Amino acid sequence: MEHPKTPHQHHQHHQTSTPAPHGQAGHDHHRMMIADFKQRFWIALVLTLPIVLLSPMIQQWFSFAWQFPGSKYVLFSLASIVYFYGGWPFIKGFFEELKDRSPGMMTLIAMAISIAYFYSAATTFGLPGESFYWELATLIVIMLVGHWIEMRSVLGASKALELLVSMMPAEAHKMEEGQVVDIPLEDLKKDDLILIKPGEKVPADGIITEGESYLNEAMLTGESAPVKKGASEKVIGGSINGNGSLTVKVMHTGEDSYLNKVITMVQEAQKTKSKMQNLSDRAAKWLTFVALGAGFATLAIWILLGHSFVFALERMVTVMVISCPHALGLAIPLVVAISTAVSAQHGLLIRNRTAFEESRKITALVFDKTGTLTKGEFGVTRYESLTKALNKDELLALAGALEQRSEHPIASGIGHKIKQLDLTIPAVENFAAITGKGVQATVAGKAVKVVSPGYLSDAGIDLPDGAFGSAAETVVFVIQEDQLVGYIALADEIRPEAAQAIQTFKNNHIKVFMATGDNDTVGKAVSEELGLDGYYAEVLPDQKVQIVKDLQAQGEFVAMTGDGVNDAPALAQANVGIAVGSGTDVAAETADIILVNSNPQDIAKLILFGKATYRKMIQNLAWATGYNVIAIPLAMGILAPVGFVLSPAVGAVLMSLSTIIVAANAQLLNRELKE
Repeated sequence: MEHPKTPHQHHQHHQTSTPAPHGQAGHDHHRMMIADFKQRFWIALVLTLPIVLLSPMIQQWFSFAWQFPGSKYVLFSLASIVYFYGGWPFIKGFFEELKDRSPGMMTLIAMAISIAYFYSAATTFGLPGESFYWELATLIVIMLVGHWIEMRSVLGASKALELLVSMMPAEAHKMEEGQVVDIPLEDLKKDDLILIKPGEKVPADGIITEGESYLNEAMLTGESAPVKKGASEKVIGGSINGNGSLTVKVMHTGEDSYLNKVITMVQEAQKTKSKMQNLSDRAAKWLTFVALGAGFATLAIWILLGHSFVFALERMVTVMVISCPHALGLAIPLVVAISTAVSAQHGLLIRNRTAFEESRKITALVFDKTGTLTKGEFGVTRYESLTKALNKDELLALAGALEQRSEHPIASGIGHKIKQLDLTIPAVENFAAITGKGVQATVAGKAVKVVSPGYLSDAGIDLPDGAFGSAAETVVFVIQEDQLVGYIALADEIRPEAAQAIQTFKNNHIKVFMATGDNDTVGKAVSEELGLDGYYAEVLPDQKVQIVKDLQAQGEFVAMTGDGVNDAPALAQANVGIAVGSGTDVAAETADIILVNSNPQDIAKLILFGKATYRKMIQNLAWATGYNVIAIPLAMGILAPVGFVLSPAVGAVLMSLSTIIVAANAQLLNRELKE
């Protein structure tokens, strides 16, 4: 896939591409280029001072005469060094552009400085007329400093990616026959056992075989709170181990690792052209032709109006310098590079640039319920004791004692709550399952059962008041010695972030729908609790495509969120497909955007960030074009009759300033996601 070339990106010194996943080659090259520009700038600046002092025009202005035999040849020699050494990157760029048959910024700069240089040289050796070496020298100095500053800000765009690249440690502690051997990361193989000490970076994706610890995955998933992990849970290469020692069996290394997929994906996304970028590329190309045309037209018009060739030439050089499509060429690619890298650091992986830019148009969002709006696991929502003999926590512990033997989601929900509250579970004897109705056992000599509502009606026990709250809840009852002693209500808990996210969507005039495989009762309950615009219950994966199509037929711009596996067709059909919670499995092929976490607030972030990114692109395009619309006529000398003439050096300052403003504006995107 071709790199998005800005009109000046095909020169070695201007590579704004991201670093290679392995090593820093691309990046170091970029730094060398910055150093090269810096050096050329300082040398050119030092030589420009005597050039300015020796220039007859400057001496006339400040009325001092500082001539000596052969001074004009000294002036010529100094200017030649500035032209060939300081101007070399632009001259080289000009030949590369000619070879590529795409005249652009370098062509304009090279022509401007070359015309100025060769005309001035001719005046030194006998042609009547004024030399303008000092303007040529100051022009080159300003161009060099402009490029140098701009390249440094371009480097900032790939800083976030560089951070991702540098996240992998250089070596791993491999365990061999009871010994720990330090080996380079590239020698690590699948199924190796490695030791990860407290505070170290995890060197590869793997599964914990021993130990437990809190891992900080913030750099990979954007999730700030450390995640507790123990035996048989996955760890991601690049995350940071907390206070525990872990033994990990390696799953993916190198190319297959999660981090590498993220880096590759970010690079791909930065390379893919979006509609906006094509627009700015076309604009920059046209601007080059306009500038060349305007330059020669300016020369011709001023000569026809009877002005001296020097004056006409100065106007022409100014036009060519000022209209360099530098700012235009950078306007979009910089925003693209920064937004993609910043998103990756916040757990938003953009695969399709155009879809990301279009996320601002979303009018309807279809959520897959499980795991996005809800946690996708049963949690205890309410529990009550109906007897004075047991308080409510004792009741929960009693139920937990029976349920600890069961694999049922209800059992794990109760177990999770007991762990949270740190309750002690009593000992159990004679455990048995009551087919389809619950479990029973003996606890402290008493017969205890945890059963479904169906069991109560079969046994002729009346349902207690208040046992059933929300329709989305599942309620189980606790019976001790044939007496009903309490109940526990569980539900697939709604994520605490869901309500806030939905409020954000509503504030942005986005309708929110839910498509769930759950029954209608649960669908309706979740939909009402969150205040959704509608829900579809008992939906099979293949029916989700139809839901998306129907909404599109009503004129909605639809974003679909799903888990990227069974929702693939619907994700492909939607205007923007967002794969959610695919976590370490980054290969969600049909999605445009992948969210590493299942947090619905990330989708809200994504849409707002998409809008911010688009705003920055428009601001940059407007600035870069608006600047030229005003600057070119001034450079042509439209205000010359009233005595205002723009010199080439001032033109160069304005051009560099314009570029720096565009680059700085793009860097402001960094702040958007953090807020």
